[in-house]
Amino acid sequence: MSDNKDFLNDIMNETADNEAADFEEAMKTADTLDDIDEQDFTQVFNEVVNDTPNNYEPDDYYSQQHRSAYSERNMSYTGQTPPPRRKKKKKKKKKQINRLPGVLILVTLIFGISTILSVVIISYGKDMLGIGKSEDTHVIVIPEGATTLEISQMLFENEIIKSAKAFELFANFGEEKNYVVGEHFVRPNMPYETLLDELTKVPTEEMGETIEITFPEGITLIDAANLLEQKHICDAEDFIFYFNSGGFGIDFEQRLPSDSSLKFQKMEGYLFPDTYLFYENSKPETVCQKIYYNFDTKMNSEFQLGKKTYENRYERMEELGMTLDELITIASIVQMEAANTKDMNDVAAVFRNRIENKDVFPKLESDPTSNYSSNVVRRNIEYFNQTIIDAYDTYKTAGLPPGAISNPGLDAIDAVLTNKKTKNFYFIANIRTNETFFSETLEEHEAKEAEIKQYYRDNPVEE
Repeated sequence: MSDNKDFLNDIMNETADNEAADFEEAMKTADTLDDIDEQDFTQVFNEVVNDTPNNYEPDDYYSQQHRSAYSERNMSYTGQTPPPRRKKKKKKKKKQINRLPGVLILVTLIFGISTILSVVIISYGKDMLGIGKSEDTHVIVIPEGATTLEISQMLFENEIIKSAKAFELFANFGEEKNYVVGEHFVRPNMPYETLLDELTKVPTEEMGETIEITFPEGITLIDAANLLEQKHICDAEDFIFYFNSGGFGIDFEQRLPSDSSLKFQKMEGYLFPDTYLFYENSKPETVCQKIYYNFDTKMNSEFQLGKKTYENRYERMEELGMTLDELITIASIVQMEAANTKDMNDVAAVFRNRIENKDVFPKLESDPTSNYSSNVVRRNIEYFNQTIIDAYDTYKTAGLPPGAISNPGLDAIDAVLTNKKTKNFYFIANIRTNETFFSETLEEHEAKEAEIKQYYRDNPVEE
């Protein structure tokens, strides 16, 4: 308590020269430096008052008015109870604004924007240079009068580029671009500059003139390759190698079976019969890509069955529970068996009925499969393999052959997809009248066969 007492005396001396400062203000100052409860405060106050003599003389530096003020104040408190202590009023501190969170938010925002911009710039830079992108080949068909905007959108929709706007800006630099009308083979991993070069490149004189070539329905891959060589488009052996190798990134390739060990020509059946335009002395892989693309385009087109429209032929194929290889293999047999287009639905129905009744008809017994086995496979196989030769003969091997025996047209493919319902398991054609007769039983079939033979005897071919 002595410390508090001395401290209070010092406060009274220091405030005596200030008329505005009273005893209560001194108490308030003391309270800020020392915790004095109500009881201690009263005790200290009494001690100070009692110890102060009535004839207290301040030091010389006090003025007269200080003495009178002090005496008056001292007398007024003598023998009295000290005034009640006022509760300390907490001074309102000025609210300090903490700028740290705002600074952190700003820094985070700037860092985030910088990161995003960096990622975007790197992404578009890689796209522009073709870095880390697919090597799949796509065919872009440029129509007459196409603009850079339209071509940019076309490339974007085909997933060749990631930004149509970026390509458009790049293409608009420099001289005006003159795009070449027609088909162009492009890949996503091509830099923008290479893409533009491909789309604006005029064929050189070394490639020669364009040659029109037609592959008829039912042609074999070997015959198609020989036709290409005869027309001076590309070498036959090179074409067969590239066509069977595939890997051009065309969508239908993903649907092919992984095991093709028993196949004579891996891609027999996928050379879509059509009329094509090629340059003389073309690269065989370019020719293959064009044919692959045409096949995929036909398979991805709409298929109408009665009142129902399928988005593409794959949709109907999957509805029937067939694989692409099964579809093309059956269609290739139908192509060679049917005497005409109108009979294809019924021919396809006979083979479907036999396939679905393996217990009764374990073998398809199709003459064209035997012909392909002996006339195509046996004569052209590089290393003699009786297993592969017999696998294509449906008189010797049960079920479907390991692959197609020809390249079927769209009518034969659609006939299989139509899946006409009949009870027929047999058919025979009169090749002179171009008629086909269908039978449900073997007896009916044999009777029709006898009629046709009699017709041949009655109508001999004039030499």
